[in-house]
Amino acid sequence: MNKKIMIVDDEPDVLSSLKTVLEYQNYDVITVDNGFECIEKIEEGFKGVILMDLMMPKMDGWATIHEIANRGLMENVAINIITGKGTKDYQKLSVLGSYIYDYLPKPLNIKELIASVEKCYKSFSA
Repeated sequence: MNKKIMIVDDEPDVLSSLKTVLEYQNYDVITVDNGFECIEKIEEGFKGVILMDLMMPKMDGWATIHEIANRGLMENVAINIITGKGTKDYQKLSVLGSYIYDYLPKPLNIKELIASVEKCYKSFSA
């Protein structure tokens, strides 16, 4: 499997900077700015790691994860939350936590982000 990452975030600066950093690490990176586009890309065949922001207009990260799971699109997909939200929503995590590989707070520590993504890929090949 090629190492693919989809970044889902409504902030253009986040999309651009993460894309640059991850491409430098030899990942094939696509960016989308909302949950609807994320689901569309998965339905088109995206397989890999998704870095999902929680706070987005139109469809937030939680609703996107819920919809991905409901549509049966979790095969060969690992979701890492990237969020500026200060506290974890344990109620939503109790419902959707089994679909989330990691939860990373913003501002992101790039070394931790890359390590988390690498662990996701190791779990694909396990």
